[in-house]
Amino acid sequence: MTTSPRPEVPGAPAAPSGATDRTPRVVTTRADLRTTLDAWRADHPRARRVVVMTMGALHAGHLELVRRARAEAGPGGQVVVTDFVNPLQFGPGEDYERYPRDVAADVALLAAAGPDAAVDVVFAPAADEMYPDLAVSAGGAGPVVRVTSGRFGTVLEGASRPGHFDGVLTVVLKLLHLVRPDAAVFGAKDAQQLLAVRRMVADLDLDVEIVAVPTVREADGLARSSRNAYLSPAERDEALALSRALRAGADAAASGADVPAVLAAVRGILDAADGVEVDYVALVDPATVEDLAPGAVGSGLLLVAARVGTTRLIDNATVEIAPATRADDPAGRAPAPGGTA
Repeated sequence: MTTSPRPEVPGAPAAPSGATDRTPRVVTTRADLRTTLDAWRADHPRARRVVVMTMGALHAGHLELVRRARAEAGPGGQVVVTDFVNPLQFGPGEDYERYPRDVAADVALLAAAGPDAAVDVVFAPAADEMYPDLAVSAGGAGPVVRVTSGRFGTVLEGASRPGHFDGVLTVVLKLLHLVRPDAAVFGAKDAQQLLAVRRMVADLDLDVEIVAVPTVREADGLARSSRNAYLSPAERDEALALSRALRAGADAAASGADVPAVLAAVRGILDAADGVEVDYVALVDPATVEDLAPGAVGSGLLLVAARVGTTRLIDNATVEIAPATRADDPAGRAPAPGGTA
C-alpha cells in the first residue's frame, strides 16, 4: 500500500454513505510510512506533526491523548497514531502473547471520535517490520543496539520488570525517527515511562517536544488502562483500592502529613483491601524518581503497583508535602534549611 486513503487492515470500517470520511490512512511498513509522511510534508512544509504512541486496544484514555495531539497540531497539522505491541518491553512470563490486538477496532474508534480527535495516519507494523532481526530468518534475537534506560531501569517498574524501560525507550526512539514529529503526546498514568522518555529526549538532544496528558479515569476513579479488560467484575471492584489509596495519600498530604505518614495512609487502604497484592508503594521526586526523604517538603509523585487477580496495574498521583510548623512538631523545631525539620 502506498497512497490509498482507505485502511488496508482487514475488517476496517467504511465511512457511512454521505458522511465526512475521518477514517485515518493505515500503513503497515516503514517504507509506506515514509512515503505517506513525506508526501504530506511536501504540501505542508510549516505545519506541525504530532504523534501518539500506543500499543492498541484503544479506549477513552487514548482518545484524550489524541484530542491533545490534534490541539497541538492545529487544524492544518497532522496527527499520527502508532498501534504496535512492542515485544521488547515484555519480560518472560508477561502478557505479550495475550495482550489485546484489534487494529480494525482501533481504527473504527478513531474514525468515530469526532473532528477534535481527527487522526490522519495510523502506523500499525508487525513486530518483524519494526525489528527485522526478530524474524526467524535473521535469528530472532531482535535489535543488536538498544537504548539503555539507566537508573529508570533499576527502580520501581524497572526493578519489577527488568529490561522493560530499555524496550520502551528503544521503541520510542525508533518511532520518533520514523515519524519525525514536532511533538509527542504521552499519558501521565505511566509516570515513570513519561519521566524516562523526557530524560532520553534531553540526554540525546532529540528535537521533539514531549507533551503530558493527565490520567483519564472512570467515573468511580479507576485509571483507564487496556489491561482493565482482563479484570472480572469482582476484580474490577477490588482494583478501585488503588485509586482510593492514592486519594488517601493525597488527602493526608493536604492535611499536613509528612512523607512517612502519607505512605502509611496509602498502605493502610491497600493492606485492608481484598484481592490486592501490592508490588510497591513509593513517594518519589517527580524529576528523578528517587525516594523522598522522611523530612522532605514540596512536590512528590505517589506511585503504586499491585496485582489484582492475574492483572498487574499501576497508578499515581501528585502530592504536595508542606513544611512542618511549630504546632505540628512536638519538639517545637522550625523547618531546617532546604525544607526538612
